Amino acid sequence: MGRHSLPDAPRAGSADPRIRAHRRNVALATALVLTVAGGTAAAVHGGLFSFGGSCQDDAVHIEVAASPDIAPALRAAAEDAREKNTTSDGRCLDVSVTARESYEVAATLRSGRKSDVQVWVPDSDAWVERVSDTTTATQVTSLGNVASTPVGVAMVPSAARTLGWPEKTYTWSELAGEAIRDKKIELGTVDPARSSTGLLALARISETASRVKGGDVRAAAMAKALSQRTSDSGTQLLDTLPRDFSGSGQDSPGRNQALILSEQAAFAHNTSEEGGDDLDLFYPKDGTPLLDYPYTLVDEPRLGTDQSRAALRFMTLLGEAAPRQFLRMSGFRTDAENPSDTLVTEAGGRYPQPYARIVAEPSSKEAVQEALGMWTITVESARITTVVDASSSMAEPLPGSDRSRMDVTKESLLQALATFTSEDQIGLWKFSTKLDGDKDYRVLVPTERLGDVKGSGTQRQKLSRAFRSLKPVPHGATGLYDTTLAAYKAAVASYAKGRFNALVILTDGVNQDPGSISRSDLVAELQKLADPERPVPLIAIAVGPDSDRREVDQIARATGGSGERVNEPSQIHAAMLKAITAAGAGNPN
Repeated sequence: MGRHSLPDAPRAGSADPRIRAHRRNVALATALVLTVAGGTAAAVHGGLFSFGGSCQDDAVHIEVAASPDIAPALRAAAEDAREKNTTSDGRCLDVSVTARESYEVAATLRSGRKSDVQVWVPDSDAWVERVSDTTTATQVTSLGNVASTPVGVAMVPSAARTLGWPEKTYTWSELAGEAIRDKKIELGTVDPARSSTGLLALARISETASRVKGGDVRAAAMAKALSQRTSDSGTQLLDTLPRDFSGSGQDSPGRNQALILSEQAAFAHNTSEEGGDDLDLFYPKDGTPLLDYPYTLVDEPRLGTDQSRAALRFMTLLGEAAPRQFLRMSGFRTDAENPSDTLVTEAGGRYPQPYARIVAEPSSKEAVQEALGMWTITVESARITTVVDASSSMAEPLPGSDRSRMDVTKESLLQALATFTSEDQIGLWKFSTKLDGDKDYRVLVPTERLGDVKGSGTQRQKLSRAFRSLKPVPHGATGLYDTTLAAYKAAVASYAKGRFNALVILTDGVNQDPGSISRSDLVAELQKLADPERPVPLIAIAVGPDSDRREVDQIARATGGSGERVNEPSQIHAAMLKAITAAGAGNPN
């Protein structure tokens, strides 16, 4: 079933510059691979670009792991190539395509374990970037993009009409906010930790919300609401739709009337005989992020010449007419900003929904990382103790500014505090040397639930006051090692099951307490205390030119955490979220 009427307005816009840039780079990538494999001239004479020719008795085989949504189209292209006796260097091209979730392949590659595939086509560059940013990961090389599909919000018709579809348009934060506020419309998503669809949408919601006062709190609230309606896969998400779009079944507990979906997923649902009633699709007016399906070589240095050429041959094949038609028939765009009218209509789009408005500047890697970090602590609820360096060096002004390191650190801490919900448990220590007798540290606010009320206000209010009152200790040195051990012991002893437990230490220097435990002994003690069954990763952030990133990283890794270095305190919030994401994934960079 599905719609067969066309949108009421012509397509608009030129092709997405990001997608076109990828395609322009394919020629360069092609030349690079050919050079590595033995030279362009040899490849041409050997039949790499030949579309015919007889096969030898043996075929050259490559394994492709592809996102489940695009795997059927790639499998059709591979079968078409096999039936046409398509060759690479005179040998039959034999391509096997296996559907595998992108997050699962990414986890394998980030671990550095040997992969059994030569080509990977995840649904987004975000996965390739996460692998590339991991120092121990298997090498991945993206050569270009084979298709795209924008992400929007699909709704059952009655819910869409409530929000004025198709005439009324919304930004991402407005659309998510409207859906969450209307108790009759439940909004579901695939877990952003597993899905590019959910993650890129969350990044857009966070970015647009952050542009207004109080936006960080609003974004965290939206994430919290979404976290109650997540599914592990796209198939499971679609199963949460009401069984009867027109009846009372829409109000059944656990049923979602709105879903964050790609256009391709909405197309597949609406055109499937088993899909049920059609969905209507909102395209946010501040631009839709794209799933862009990068064609990626896996562990390229280990590929043999034949496999390198065959992998490249299949990539060039996907740019030809027949494979592109397979992609379009499956609901993918082969030109990001000029989709066919039929595709948009079948997916549930209709003018004046801005279905050709792709995000001009895609969310940065850092923005995506921050969104995932926020999601990690939002979904699980957090128990985090923050330990802040209050040594005298924190009074030093930032270059070109009259503000001190401590001033900007406090601002960053207040910004981070705004992203936590009332269910999260947050505490604060400060340290220098000999702050409390022989102790280098002092507990300012014990780690408790932010919504709890004790004495004069809530835990959140106490922390806000404590952050604002932080001051460097005159002539105070940096008692990093003893403080780290004491704080980690306390965090482990107070471990809260069912939460994301972590210890965050901010320091602008190296250990300056000559009577403290040594670094090697500290690392050994932390390793003894760390328990994989009750994980409490240490997230250590080295701030400024006097800090030592290698030192804090070595200390943090003993607990399963990681160390980050930022050039100035204003980068603390982003660094915290990045480290939280890595710790939450159990795979520190």
